Amino acid sequence: MDDVEGGGGGYEVVDDYDMVTDTSSAQARRGKDIQGIPWERLKITRESYRRTRLEQYRNYENIPLSGDAVDKKCKQKQKGANYYEFFHNTRLVKPTILHFQLRNLVWATSKHDVYLMSNYSIMHWSSLSYNLSEILNFSGHVAPTEKHAGSLLEGFTQTQISTLAVKDDFIVAGGFQGELACKRLDKQGVSFCTRTTYEENAITNAVEIYDSLSGAMHFMASNNDGGVREYDMERFQLTNHFRFPWPVNHSSLSPDRKLITVVGDHLDGLIVDSSNGKTVASVEGHLDYSFASAWHPDGRLFATGNQDKTCRVWDLRNLSNPVSVLKVNMGAVRSVRFSSNGQFLVVAEPADFIHIYDTKLNCEKRQEIDFFGEISGVSLSPDDETLYIGVWDRTYASLLQYNKRHKYGYLDSFV
Repeated sequence: MDDVEGGGGGYEVVDDYDMVTDTSSAQARRGKDIQGIPWERLKITRESYRRTRLEQYRNYENIPLSGDAVDKKCKQKQKGANYYEFFHNTRLVKPTILHFQLRNLVWATSKHDVYLMSNYSIMHWSSLSYNLSEILNFSGHVAPTEKHAGSLLEGFTQTQISTLAVKDDFIVAGGFQGELACKRLDKQGVSFCTRTTYEENAITNAVEIYDSLSGAMHFMASNNDGGVREYDMERFQLTNHFRFPWPVNHSSLSPDRKLITVVGDHLDGLIVDSSNGKTVASVEGHLDYSFASAWHPDGRLFATGNQDKTCRVWDLRNLSNPVSVLKVNMGAVRSVRFSSNGQFLVVAEPADFIHIYDTKLNCEKRQEIDFFGEISGVSLSPDDETLYIGVWDRTYASLLQYNKRHKYGYLDSFV
């Protein structure tokens, strides 16, 4: 496997690339590897290779030994829960990663519709029709077809997309040079292009699309220049620009739209007033830089994901200590997602592991999803029925689909 963040003992890859095929849930139940890896033909067993990966993977740290300090202090939560079950692995879909620290490149807008980055292209996959189509290609010239104040009408050329967000009929892609490109899925072309900043360190680290209090669609972009910028998506105008003293790696808006979590190249996370950008509280406890955040739909709990190999869950009513410290296996927590109903918290490592915690059990129980390859993104469908995982690997790149387990089998049928 190709290791982006870490290092690890590789194995002999399959000679015939075409022999690696899709895997269905029925095949997996009969014993086929979910990724189609033919362990019986390799010189190493799956169990042995897993041990090697765990021993040799090197987590990327900005603060030396932050992960080791966590290993000494924290225990992992009990595993063995089974909330989502494997449904299909699609080899036709080939997710990719541009920046090893940024892994928000997979978005599900329904239980059948997924958007993801594949090299220079935003692709759409339908798990219902098994159709893969290109939505937008950034390898050439991309320019807006609409005129809006502040839009960069000359557009961009060969834009390297570092982060992506898709919600309802809107796509926002962020680039390495501070680019933002906005597209409506129900319209041809690109609606709006802008460059947030011309500073050298301008990469767009994260984008979040949401309904504002007025009901209008807005999005928020987090950048390495220390900026968090809010735009409306009707006229594509900048409505807020908050500045912070360090690169902002992720920001997320609370369900009541009053607070923003801001995390970045600093040990502490900030809680910010969304109307004026002023810090109203901070959370302390992480030992490295954070790259992920998410709010529980109750507006009381929120989670932060860090390179110290933990996701920490906080309660607004008492921020002195996290209510849960969720330690992962190998590397930084690069993505965190709460389910729409708030029952589950999905935590993604850089590679190999996704952890699903039950918030109703105070995150004391978890399901561990185990595979091989770098994770380009993880996304729950809006109805929480489907979990998609983008896997980037030179040989085994694919899209993993897990479906929510139900008590009765007929609930899993297509409607």
